[in-house]
Amino acid sequence: MAREGFDRVYARHARMARATRAAATAMGLKLLAPDSPSPAATGIFLPKGLDADKVLDYLRDQMGVILAEGQDQLKGKAIRIAHVGYMGAFDVITAIAALEMALRKFGAEIPFGRGVAAAQEVLMEALN
Repeated sequence: MAREGFDRVYARHARMARATRAAATAMGLKLLAPDSPSPAATGIFLPKGLDADKVLDYLRDQMGVILAEGQDQLKGKAIRIAHVGYMGAFDVITAIAALEMALRKFGAEIPFGRGVAAAQEVLMEALN
């Protein structure tokens, strides 16, 4: 991180957060804290009727993607996607694509690619 430069690290974290939030919104999911987001993680409510624990277990066991669960009263209802540290654009794309697939597996009517495309639009900022 020292080599990358802390200003660039913080900008990368903020970009990953914006990409993740754009993806969740494009997928029709509700953000846990839309008005006071942290660049560290994005909390996302899953569609009603879906058990977040089952979705997270499927992501981990079948897809090799690890996302975090909601805490306290949000357990089973929400997930968290982290985007700090050694996270890059393709980590976000992979997490979003896997989430789209897992949500469809459990019955959510989420069109494939909608979240990924929204994330890509934000991530392209760094390449322009």
